[in-house]
Amino acid sequence: EQHSIDLVEKNYVYGDTNHEVNVYVKVFTNSPFLVCMDLPRSREEVIDPKYLWIGPDGKNLEGQMYANLTETGKLMVIGFKESMSGAYTCTLSHKIIETMTQEEREMFEAYKFMVYAYREADHAYRVFVRFTTRGCELAANGQFFEELKKILNNIISDLTCHITESSYKCHSIKRPKQGLLHELFISFQVNPFAPGWEEVCLQVPYDCEDATNMRVQEARDRIGEFFKKQTYALKHEFQTVPTIHYVDNSFSVTHIDSCRPGFGKNDITHKNCASCCVVCEPGTYSPNNEVTCQICTGPRVKKYGARSCS
Repeated sequence: EQHSIDLVEKNYVYGDTNHEVNVYVKVFTNSPFLVCMDLPRSREEVIDPKYLWIGPDGKNLEGQMYANLTETGKLMVIGFKESMSGAYTCTLSHKIIETMTQEEREMFEAYKFMVYAYREADHAYRVFVRFTTRGCELAANGQFFEELKKILNNIISDLTCHITESSYKCHSIKRPKQGLLHELFISFQVNPFAPGWEEVCLQVPYDCEDATNMRVQEARDRIGEFFKKQTYALKHEFQTVPTIHYVDNSFSVTHIDSCRPGFGKNDITHKNCASCCVVCEPGTYSPNNEVTCQICTGPRVKKYGARSCS
């Protein structure tokens, strides 16, 4: 395994005659060079090498627009799309010449690469905060909750992020050596797909996930700042503390991953790309933004990246 590190630098992936090699290529980028040799063979002299590359569709890759083939048998797949996922096989033929008799023998070796398209996961954040209130039955609680959502949405609207799946519950709390308190437990999601997010994506030529993930992270930071300021305001700005106010340090945030339809995570099959959303394999599909590819019952889909079984 040690040697694989310096080779990744060079952007080469070597074959292995004993098993298929998994390769992960980010959607819309070029694959690394797949080398039609294993590492030991690549360090020896090879006489009259010939290379035959066959793509997932069973066609020879020679002369295909999306295949960059070098004369030393290396293949780079250009502008990788989901549909290009699958088995890329290469047959190396070369001669062995006996020193004594100068007799020539032809040798064949086959290498198989399983190449998968992947995307970065889309991030969203779930936020929990608490506010004290005078009582659980107050109409003011609901009004306050609606106001808070408006304020938060305003803070992040220029990032085409918005607050979704928001809810609150009021609980009465008995603390040691204190009377009864009432608190609003508020929860919401910070989500990067507010109306208009696609237009923002069009300005980014390729991988929108990176841009989207940066936006939603910025939104999360701004909201964190907002709640920090509440603590400051309570300590410094109010003569009389308002009925409904933020509970110091109650802000907590967890991050939620989702994958685009046709992609899912699987840290068992794809342990080298465990946090990636990898294209769903034939026979599986993902219709929504959840992170698992589901198995098709009935007729198997033959293609990669299926969004439904039919």
